[in-house]
Amino acid sequence: MTLSTSLTDLQVDDSIQLEQHGSILTLWLNRPESRNAMSVNMVNAIQQVFTHIENDTSIRAVILRGQGGHFCAGGDIKDMAALRLEAANVGSLKPYVDFNRRFGAMIEQVDQAPQTVVAILEGAVLGGGFGLACVSDIAISRDNAQFGLPETGLGVLPAQIAPFVVKRIGLTQARRLALLGLRFNGETAQKLGVVHDVVHDETELEQLLSEAIQQIKRAAPLASRNTKALLHRTLNEPLESLLDDAAQQFAQAVGGAEGQEGTMAFIQKRLPTWTEK
Repeated sequence: MTLSTSLTDLQVDDSIQLEQHGSILTLWLNRPESRNAMSVNMVNAIQQVFTHIENDTSIRAVILRGQGGHFCAGGDIKDMAALRLEAANVGSLKPYVDFNRRFGAMIEQVDQAPQTVVAILEGAVLGGGFGLACVSDIAISRDNAQFGLPETGLGVLPAQIAPFVVKRIGLTQARRLALLGLRFNGETAQKLGVVHDVVHDETELEQLLSEAIQQIKRAAPLASRNTKALLHRTLNEPLESLLDDAAQQFAQAVGGAEGQEGTMAFIQKRLPTWTEK
């Protein structure tokens, strides 16, 4: 296992672990003693990684997983206690605001990452963990994973998570889940549209992940990045100008190296060269 050039000198907090196999980077949430609750250090470390790989076209996918049988149980209560003390000392709510907004910036960064993001969801997938699942491109869940938005039951709001949950499952379902604080398993998460596939054991999970990775490698790296960016734009831009720009991108792709290699591979009945990486 060798980290790519963009990551070799990166010093990250031990709340996460990095594991790379070729073009596939696995980012492990590594606080199993707290069910991988999201600490300030973890948020910062995740941002560090996604900042460093943003322009690294050799990394084609990021797999998000949690150590110890859990994905992420939400925000770290210990950090909340520390923020309470800091807010009292400065006589301002700013420490709360800064921390919460930093978490939202991290979620947005993962959402907009040019790489394909795959979430492997086991055990607790709560609060911030639920939000992270909602910005994945591919979500695979164990049937017995526990999903939920428990914030209102704790007297707080799913403040930074809410927009991404609504985009994932729609306003009607998001209102019900957030206001009732419901807990539900992987099969219900699939029905809601949070996850794409549900598996029943570790063997099935690894097999499905392997298949997903192979499919990711079949997509041309640059075409994949540009397609993801285009899909994001469909939510915010006027249709006519978006389609005009998409036509230009299509023309550039057809005449570019990937388009030529893809066409030649099809004619020669072979896999394109990018599938080997």
